[in-house]
Amino acid sequence: MLIATPVTPNGVTWLMISSGLLAAVSLTLPGVLGALGAFVLIQAQLLFDCCDGEVARWRRRFSPSGVYLDGIGHYSTDAALAAALGVRASGGWGSIDGWTTLGLLVAVLVLFLKSETHLVEVARAHSGRPPHKVYETRSAPPPGALARIRRAARFVPFFRAFLAIEATLLALVAAVVDAVVGDLSGTRVLLLALVPLALITVAGHLVVILASKRLDG
Repeated sequence: MLIATPVTPNGVTWLMISSGLLAAVSLTLPGVLGALGAFVLIQAQLLFDCCDGEVARWRRRFSPSGVYLDGIGHYSTDAALAAALGVRASGGWGSIDGWTTLGLLVAVLVLFLKSETHLVEVARAHSGRPPHKVYETRSAPPPGALARIRRAARFVPFFRAFLAIEATLLALVAAVVDAVVGDLSGTRVLLLALVPLALITVAGHLVVILASKRLDG
């Protein structure tokens, strides 16, 4: 459908960015419908995210700006959803309090987590080393306790709670719990759980990167 329109690949990417930010706005709205709207909008974002590259390949219009905007979209969406969950846990825009602060804390940690990954490529480029694809087989830490912990994390992938699809699904489940119990317990428990999980994920990801050969391999 998009191929038949004058929309450019970057235009599709802007639709992806807009869908993600609108999802965050929807998540701040009270009730199950707000969380459901966020979930649906993130599904739309996923669709646009799959389409922008296809439109670029079909029209042979590739540019660094497209890659850059795609990254901006994912960064802004994942962080905005965490902040929106804090607003939701506070009771909405009319009652901003400590829960909002916790949401902003998780948002900062999400940005830090994503920065850890991208800074590997920046560090390698500045030191004259080849890009990520050349050394991706060396991303695992050396054998030992750290490697075993990393393998175990694959069976309990709690780190995926900070990605847009999983985050909105968890928020929707929490909203249903809120509706059943008649308060914001579900959303608040979810937010409280995300704080230590975010800290563990950020610290663990940093240790794994430094222990692997991603930087020096």
